[in-house]
Amino acid sequence: MNERLMPPVLAALLTMVMTTANAADSDSDGVSDAGDNCLLVANAAQQDSDGDNIGNACDADFNNDCVVDLQDLGFMRSVFLTGNAEADLDGDGSVSLADLAIMRGLFLGTPGPSGWFTACNSATELAATATSNSELQPASLAVDGNMFTRWETVHGLDPGILVLDLAQSYPLTRVEIFWEAANAGTYNIEGSNDNVSWDTLSTQTGGQFGDRTDIVDINGTYRYLRMNGLSRSPGNIYGYSIWEMDVFGDAGAGIEIDVDVDDDGVVDSVDLCPGSPPGATVDSSGCEIVVNMNEVAVVDGILTGGTGSAFPGYALYVLDNDLGTGGSTCNGGCATTWPPLLVADGSASGVPGLSTITRGDGTSQAAFEGRPLYFYSGDTAPGDINGQGLGGVWWLVEYIQQFLPLFDETTLLEPELQEDTPAALITRLADRARDRHAREAQFQAYDHYLSFYWEHRTAEIEIVDSVGRGGNTVTFNVTTEWPLSPTEAELRFFHLQAAVYADNGIMSAVPELDVPGETRRHYTRSAGFNPLTGSALQVGDRMEFELSQFLTGTPNGRDNYYGTAILYIVGQGVVPWEAQGAAQNSFPMPLAGMIGGDTTLNYQYSDEPDNHFLQMPTNLSNINGQVFVEGRRVHHTDFGDGSHNEAPENDGFIELAGLLGTNYINRSCVSCHAKNGRALPPAINQPLRQYVVRTGDDSGNPDPLTGAVLQPLSTSGSPEGSVTIASWTESNGLRSPNFAFTPGTPVNFSARIAPQLVGLGLLESIPETEIEAMADPDDVNGDGISGRMHLVTDPENGQTRLGRFGWKASQAKLKHQVAAALNTDVGVMTSLLPSPDCGSAQSGCGPAGGELADEYLEKLTAYIALLGVSARRDLDDTQALQGEALFNSSGCAACHAANLQTSPYHPHAELRDQTIHPYTDLLLHDMGPGLAATLAEGDASGAEWRTAPLWGIGLTAGVSGGEAYLHDGRARNLTEAILWHGGEAEASKQAFEGLSQSEKDALIAFLNSL
Repeated sequence: MNERLMPPVLAALLTMVMTTANAADSDSDGVSDAGDNCLLVANAAQQDSDGDNIGNACDADFNNDCVVDLQDLGFMRSVFLTGNAEADLDGDGSVSLADLAIMRGLFLGTPGPSGWFTACNSATELAATATSNSELQPASLAVDGNMFTRWETVHGLDPGILVLDLAQSYPLTRVEIFWEAANAGTYNIEGSNDNVSWDTLSTQTGGQFGDRTDIVDINGTYRYLRMNGLSRSPGNIYGYSIWEMDVFGDAGAGIEIDVDVDDDGVVDSVDLCPGSPPGATVDSSGCEIVVNMNEVAVVDGILTGGTGSAFPGYALYVLDNDLGTGGSTCNGGCATTWPPLLVADGSASGVPGLSTITRGDGTSQAAFEGRPLYFYSGDTAPGDINGQGLGGVWWLVEYIQQFLPLFDETTLLEPELQEDTPAALITRLADRARDRHAREAQFQAYDHYLSFYWEHRTAEIEIVDSVGRGGNTVTFNVTTEWPLSPTEAELRFFHLQAAVYADNGIMSAVPELDVPGETRRHYTRSAGFNPLTGSALQVGDRMEFELSQFLTGTPNGRDNYYGTAILYIVGQGVVPWEAQGAAQNSFPMPLAGMIGGDTTLNYQYSDEPDNHFLQMPTNLSNINGQVFVEGRRVHHTDFGDGSHNEAPENDGFIELAGLLGTNYINRSCVSCHAKNGRALPPAINQPLRQYVVRTGDDSGNPDPLTGAVLQPLSTSGSPEGSVTIASWTESNGLRSPNFAFTPGTPVNFSARIAPQLVGLGLLESIPETEIEAMADPDDVNGDGISGRMHLVTDPENGQTRLGRFGWKASQAKLKHQVAAALNTDVGVMTSLLPSPDCGSAQSGCGPAGGELADEYLEKLTAYIALLGVSARRDLDDTQALQGEALFNSSGCAACHAANLQTSPYHPHAELRDQTIHPYTDLLLHDMGPGLAATLAEGDASGAEWRTAPLWGIGLTAGVSGGEAYLHDGRARNLTEAILWHGGEAEASKQAFEGLSQSEKDALIAFLNSL
């Protein structure tokens, strides 16, 4: 070091330390210099507690690097040679380069609580990463080794918590905290091995405002160490601020501790659902397997107790004495012999016709067709019917089951989307990468799909909300399919305007959760302060967030993407949102807009009218994000060459190439279902590429030369034929198609245009009992409407089911509908339908390739099932509201049922227990001769059609580029569609015709709002 460049005071100090004193007793302590082991300090006792030949008074080690301060040039350099000649580290008005007070306090001071630093021989400073409950300046600055950067909380917030993660569990000896002036008055040092349960290792009190260093002895083996600031020091109007927080322990004794806080058998490092209730049955991810239970079941044609009853499998009885009473006459000793079937959740379930009555003691009892149900104490095993006929008043309940439900309490369910634990509300969802932000209409690049959208571009998000449950933070744990850029892994909170958020921050990586060899990465970020209100987070706060997926060197496509604008309500969960005000800030959508329940999409502000039907639902589960995009890839793949129909750079799907059938209509699903919307009729004499034309003989059986469906294209040989619309017949402003076939017209046929695809999973989830309750095949109520169920055969097991999909409700399950479309429309075989559609006399008809693997059929079905439903619009529009009233008064709602509730038993959590407004009853109705085809299907006549759902109908023009309605696309607008209604709908059509023009316009405005 050049002494000329050295600060004068520092040079003088070094001269004193390094030069032998000439005086006999330089420090006047009565000990001659020759025998004085601590010059410069009067130290008559000459204590040397640690035997290092340096007296205690000189044996201070401020930075604990095991070099005492009088010999520590490194420390001198970091404190005095900062590069700022005007620095005043202790705030006494004297700059550090000339400040003897600093020298005296730091170099010649008394050691801290750790005594005479013998710990230096065994303890090592441990590397750590840091997170906190509040960050005005990032937590990472408290562990960056830089004494001139600091972590700082939001001002005025208590508590202030800084958590250090050591990556492994170590035996710990001490922690050293270098406080900035804004420090803690009282705080705990706490240790944990799971970041959930904490042990208090030390409590520190009496802290005063101003820079200070706390050295705290601790003991125990922990991975996580936190400073839990309980209160700020007197006069501290700011927050909590730490230059550095260092932890010391035995670096060679680190261990991995498998922690299972909820004791569910799945260690926390892989537990996706922490906090499972005691005794819960969980899957391999630690998520509870939800089993909903019915009170009533059917066994061998009689009603029995269901899994939700006190005696599952035991026979149920009714009592003649209850007839006409509206309640139960069996009480006291009678109820001991004949225990009532009690209902705990307020609603009896299991078979149609169930209700409840209130007993004299206030309990709720299940009833069937109004008659209370009982067990018999004399039945000692399932199957016993010892109570039958007793006293001439007790009887078994016979039940003839017409069909089996798709889902019941035995259905295996995916994990719930939300867990409400005593410590936190935990919400899990999925997201996908996007090109631009939600409110950037100028780019029109938010709702479309990226190239390679199925590769590395989804994310799982877990929101752990402790606000109102003893905590004060909302933590976002994010899992991406590919590593994010460490400097750009932003998770933004609290929308301000356009693409600007009030709280922007980089997520902290959690590498200990990453699996070696996999590309998935884990990140976390927390918030405890609401900058929009200027206070700590409160239950009910609106917390919009957006995840940036700025990837690092993906194999295909771009790296930098944004995410979905998602609105989280503190203490409640994720909700669909609408924008309010000039800044378009997000607010919860009114219930009237949520026609798809929680699947309902946020209103669109990116000006992409053609992309409404392509979206993930708002409540998409974390486990289904990647499934959704991989299913979408199947939907968009050419089964001939494997190519993708969107971005030209998208890789081909080799596993699906070569599956195209010998005979087919189109080469991919999306070729018929463009943008997932309604298809439009082609020009005159053009092939019907987006239609299915069913064909049959004079008995209604499949045509012997073409099979059940005319397939106009072939991979080899001669195709089955072709069909076009040769002309339209116009009459009174309505048109009907005239079809032309080659080589000849089938004896019977029925042409059906491709419908929109959204909401199908929700329709699948409607309980059969709810649909059955709307059926009135004999028109018992005399309203002229005789909707009836279409019972069909399950192709998987031959059982009778309730049909609900297709123009004739010919398929019971969405997977059946998808497999049937693959079979006839694309010629693709599946394990469900392994044989092609061939006529009995047809030649050259057979499978062209192998079967589509079940994995891809399941993913394709999941994609279609989980498509989000667009919100109802114009909620306050007086014309649309008038139209809704006219829709109901005209009788339209008799078939287009507005309000339905989905089942608690659907496998997908997104679809369970949703209140939805699809405007359909899923029943068959005779629509009169004007809409009749010549071909029946199953039990449905040519004139019977399933009630079409109306949700999304007002978006048709934007999605499809035009309008076409009804089964063959003949109606060019909604007015024409109404005027084609006949048969059971004749009265409703006449009611519409009787409206004034302004009233008709209002009714159409209502339909366009759906």
